Amino acid sequence: MMLSLLLLALAVVFIVVATTRFQLHPFLALLAAGLLFGVGSGMPLPEVSTSLRDGFGATIGNVGIIIIAGTIIGVFLERSGGAYAIAEAILARIGRRRVPASMSVIGYVTSIPVFADSGFVILQSLNRALTQRAGLSLATTSIALALGLMVTHTLLPPTPGPIAAAAALAADLGLVIAIAAPVSLVVLAFSWLWATRVASRLRIDPAPETSETEIAQRLATAPSATRALLPIFLPLALIMLGSVARLPAQPFGDGALAAALLFAGDPVIALLAGMLLAFALPAKLERRMFAQTGWVGEAILSAAVIILVTGAGGAFGRVLLNSGFAQAFGEAMASWGLGLWLPFAICAVVRAAQGSATVAIITTAGIIAPLLPALGLDSELGRALAVVAIGSGGFFASHANDSFFWVVTQMSGMTPGQGYRLLTAGSCLMALLSGTLVWLAGMLLL
Repeated sequence: MMLSLLLLALAVVFIVVATTRFQLHPFLALLAAGLLFGVGSGMPLPEVSTSLRDGFGATIGNVGIIIIAGTIIGVFLERSGGAYAIAEAILARIGRRRVPASMSVIGYVTSIPVFADSGFVILQSLNRALTQRAGLSLATTSIALALGLMVTHTLLPPTPGPIAAAAALAADLGLVIAIAAPVSLVVLAFSWLWATRVASRLRIDPAPETSETEIAQRLATAPSATRALLPIFLPLALIMLGSVARLPAQPFGDGALAAALLFAGDPVIALLAGMLLAFALPAKLERRMFAQTGWVGEAILSAAVIILVTGAGGAFGRVLLNSGFAQAFGEAMASWGLGLWLPFAICAVVRAAQGSATVAIITTAGIIAPLLPALGLDSELGRALAVVAIGSGGFFASHANDSFFWVVTQMSGMTPGQGYRLLTAGSCLMALLSGTLVWLAGMLLL
């Protein structure tokens, strides 16, 4: 048992050091960690290779199409101007005078289909112009936007990290959304408070690079906000309805309606439906958009990296499971009562050490999946809570090894020290708040 614990610790350290100090791709680092753990733990060599292959294939089979479809939705939303249309609609509802609150909500909605880094780049010119008009510090609104983007990026499917974690833990995606949504809204409210009460103390001149006239020109060819939101929220609604249809009480009966909802609520079908709606976003749909070098090709290239890393995380997790370590470790930890705090803590440590929230979530899911029974999280509800606990840890300590940290600080005119005080500290507090909320939910529901 002690040897297995030492091997696991060494495997995690190897992943972190290899991906940060030596810049090894996470795909190779995770596969190598699985191979070394399997051989070091004394597994028969054929079983090591079989575990790697089976874990990789099963994981990709579960999430591959979902991630590709979600990435395509994000690219079409970004390139068509749909993100700007959503931002304009939210501003109209909340009010241009409430710019920090508006930017928090804009970030929250935009980051469901669009990666946080890309979302910040897309929206920062709009943010600068609005901040200038409101006479606010750019630090206030940039932190509000950045933290709003982080909330859904790490917590709410169909973003890649939570999707991959749900697949690795065999969690019901609708149940994950049902838990993550209220938690994320509380964390979003905190992010707004942090921006307005703490970040506002730092004065940065907005100095907008894009005039409001230029923004208006971009909006002229953008789809309506309703059209832009449909590819985001239709998949979420279908997945939720599918989860309700699967309840033992059979609220939709067991006839054709239930069958249709179960089919449409499958995450693959739901995301493909959203993707089809995304194709209607451009003012003029052109053949080149679907080419290898077009919008679809760009999305698939982005998705490929995530899918490969997710598959490698699944391979690592399968080796842990088949080595017998999970059962032995679980029995040893059964009396510790760590429960939901263990997945949170592992993800927080990996996130802080190597930078990427998505990689941290995927890596942690692979480690935690075989430990669920010992942690008392093997029920449908327990698995869903574990996914959200992992996502909560994914907030932790966005700092200099995270590309998002540099995107935010450089595009906001902050020094690294200011970024640590505002973005890093804010992300740490968001992680602790979210983790506590998930733990309380577990105390009430499990």
